Amino acid sequence: MEDAGFILGSYFLTFATVGLFAWRTLRSGRKLADQIPDDDKYWL
Repeated sequence: MEDAGFILGSYFLTFATVGLFAWRTLRSGRKLADQIPDDDKYWL
């Protein structure tokens, strides 16, 4: 149990990093999608 803080801190740091990366990726994708005309958006 001596390393519990290190392990939990590592998990928190990992999940925070992945969450930040996902948030920035989605934000960037939405920003770029706004620049494309609706007629060219094949995913709609």
